[in-house]
Amino acid sequence: ASRGLGRAMTHGFIDAGLTVVGCARMQEAIAELSRQFAPPNRFQVVDVSDHQQVGKWAEATLREFGPPDLLINSAAVINKNAPLWQVSPDEFSRVVDVNVKGVHNTIYHLVPSMIQRGRGVIVNFSSYWGRSTASDVAAYCTTKWAIEGLSRGLADDLPPGMASVALNPGVIHTDMLESCFAEGAASYPGPQQWASVAVPYILQLGPEDNGQAVTVPEF
Repeated sequence: ASRGLGRAMTHGFIDAGLTVVGCARMQEAIAELSRQFAPPNRFQVVDVSDHQQVGKWAEATLREFGPPDLLINSAAVINKNAPLWQVSPDEFSRVVDVNVKGVHNTIYHLVPSMIQRGRGVIVNFSSYWGRSTASDVAAYCTTKWAIEGLSRGLADDLPPGMASVALNPGVIHTDMLESCFAEGAASYPGPQQWASVAVPYILQLGPEDNGQAVTVPEF
């Protein structure tokens, strides 16, 4: 929730009257969010790739708020531009740990409560590169293609009344895009402009969208 699309969605959902319970790795950013948005909104330092951290955070969240109506998995990192054979095992593992295992961690700890209640939507952020490929970002593509399969597989397991969706947010000017496109990233819309379209779009997703691979409309 601390930057990029997550930060923009936080603003958008709160402006729409929702309560946001979010996390990020950076203490300073979480402190800033906590100052900006009063309770019942709550923000906490959590590394989604750490199963134990997610478990403690989820337990506290469920105790205070109950099951989420909407679970958004948007945390992601990207490898430094390089052919796959030049991406180190440590860097490859980090991309997988955040982008794939991080999604499983939140699903593992939060979705059972949603199933028990019988409703809820899970939105897993994919990418344009979750349905295509490009040079120098094979590690990232690997994880986003995985999210497409994970989301559809999860959809097959969910009971009626729930949904799992793989969401391609589109191409937005973020720090991540700058790491790939350098100065060219500035030609794309920013997160706030994106969120003005994405937040209403996400909020209208429902059980009828279960298993779908969707894309935020052009903005």
